[in-house]
Amino acid sequence: MHLPIVKVLLAGTVLALSAQVAFAQAQGFDLPLLQLQSQPGGAQTLSLSLQTLILMTALTLLPSLLLVTTGFTRIIITLSILRTAMGTQATPPNQVLVGLALFMTLFVMTPTIKQINETAFQPYTAGTITIEEAAFRGAGVMKGFMLRHTRESDLLLMADMQGDGKYANADAVPLQVVVPAFIMSELRTAFTIGFLLFLPFLVIDIVVSSILMALGMMMLSPSLVSLPFKLLLFVVVDGWSATVTALVESFVRN
Repeated sequence: MHLPIVKVLLAGTVLALSAQVAFAQAQGFDLPLLQLQSQPGGAQTLSLSLQTLILMTALTLLPSLLLVTTGFTRIIITLSILRTAMGTQATPPNQVLVGLALFMTLFVMTPTIKQINETAFQPYTAGTITIEEAAFRGAGVMKGFMLRHTRESDLLLMADMQGDGKYANADAVPLQVVVPAFIMSELRTAFTIGFLLFLPFLVIDIVVSSILMALGMMMLSPSLVSLPFKLLLFVVVDGWSATVTALVESFVRN
């Protein structure tokens, strides 16, 4: 079974820091804050300063993790397609769409975040588990979320590309297979929702273009004329609420 990506990165960071500490001690520098601390029974654990350094290093990966392990990708792509379908150019601006997508992602991920807090963060702060075990548990919770929203065909595709067959259970699926399969599934779902949102606006464009051509107003831009009707339709049907509801329900149903 492959090691989870988070555990591999964590182990690499620990090894690199340990090598630097050993080199400093060999040169005659005493770094007590970066030494391993002995525990009852002969076990050793990382000092608080080392754990803090590892945590700060892991925080640099948060933007990438947000994109590839949460529902942010599905939400932001759907909102971008909706803006394109309406033909409003840069309205709403990118900052507004990203902000809305972030808070919707937080709303969707709240149950998963609570589970990570209960199973990994709280035991770690209480001192009952190590930081490595906390990272392993947190990665397991995130993997469970991704597997619930990953199509089986995408999962099998990535498994075949890695040379693995069918896995015995969900716990046996490595993160390096789950993450790309999850991203592909999210892209497919986002484009499916975006296609359904695009259809009514496309119908308005076709109708307006046909009317302008019948009236001989071929020099008048159809997109300029159809824009007010698109906005009117979107306001009348309460489009933002319907879009947000559809996105949230797409996560809840799985």
